[in-house]
Amino acid sequence: MSDAGKRSAPEVSPDSTIVGRPSEPVDAPLDHRPGTSGVATPGGGWRKADGPSAQKRTKRKRKGGGGGRGRDGDPTVGDADFQSYYGRQIVKSAVWKTPDVPLYLFLGGAAGSASVLGAMAEFTDRPALARTGHLIAGGGAIASVGFLIHDLGRPERFLHMLRVFKPTSPLSVGSYILSPFSALTGATAALHLLGQVPAVRRSGGWLPTLVRSVGLRKTAGIGAAVFGGPMAAYTAVLLANTATPSWHEPGDQLPFVFCGSALAAGGGLSMVFTPVDQAGPARRTAVTGAAVELVAMHKVENDHGIVSEPYHIGRAGKLLRIAKACTAAGAVGATVVGGKRWGAVASGTLLAAGSLLTRFGVFDAGMASSKDPKYVVVPQRARMAAREAAAAG
Repeated sequence: MSDAGKRSAPEVSPDSTIVGRPSEPVDAPLDHRPGTSGVATPGGGWRKADGPSAQKRTKRKRKGGGGGRGRDGDPTVGDADFQSYYGRQIVKSAVWKTPDVPLYLFLGGAAGSASVLGAMAEFTDRPALARTGHLIAGGGAIASVGFLIHDLGRPERFLHMLRVFKPTSPLSVGSYILSPFSALTGATAALHLLGQVPAVRRSGGWLPTLVRSVGLRKTAGIGAAVFGGPMAAYTAVLLANTATPSWHEPGDQLPFVFCGSALAAGGGLSMVFTPVDQAGPARRTAVTGAAVELVAMHKVENDHGIVSEPYHIGRAGKLLRIAKACTAAGAVGATVVGGKRWGAVASGTLLAAGSLLTRFGVFDAGMASSKDPKYVVVPQRARMAAREAAAAG
């Protein structure tokens, strides 16, 4: 057969004979969307939990001849390593934004505990503490709703949350806690402020008389206090109900952290703006809340294995370390020098700052855990191993 009649064999690239070899470089990004660097890259976006990487094991295998044992008698292929598909996230991160949501968590908790303090002070002859508690509760509740609406993007979305009441949904239940709480605390604070207006105090009409009514103010204050406790706790249940590893696993402790933090913040702020002779309940509330927060936060940070790691590293770890220092110093200060005006102001400020930083730290830790597949895969494997061991036993 002549050379012209022969079929010319196609040129075969050396790499095309390797099954599964990608047509582009291994390190080429698979997703060019902004903000995905290190996540969409193969092997990127998370740290391996144990063992050498797959690429290193492949190199060692080729060096040893592709099978059997290597030069020193060691196995050329190690134990199978795990990773997510091309290093991508397994759990979708919450769509909540910072600082809107952490500020909402802080202000809502502080307002909840302050409303309870204000209602109690109404019946214990502490008018200054009652006024301070109600003003903090009203201002905090309205500001928290503002941050929540800003996070939602459009105000009507908040109204849409009220169309259906679903008892099994913490978000739905929380919406029906936040709405009456904000209305009642805002009304109580408004009655306090309007009662100090000279024109209202001197007028004899039925409306000024109603505004000056102590009974109406106490009724609104009691109603706000009824929702104050749930307002401080429901946000922790909301976070724990998500699939975010570092929020879901410590779901039994987070309500104690948030309630203790709320008591520390509400009591601390009330100490700052109340004369010391009437601020005794605020000091005791703040110290109790600080103790509960520190104990519960210690369990969150240490009792859940690898899922507790995000609370110690990165921005979240730094914020939580500062938060614990502020909370502990504020509690000691409130106990030792809280009876002095300067001591009450300094201690209350430290307690409020510790509560604020705790909310930011918990929020950042959860978001970090959702972005790293390790915090999903390792606990899943541990649970599978435990079930297999229990079945074998």
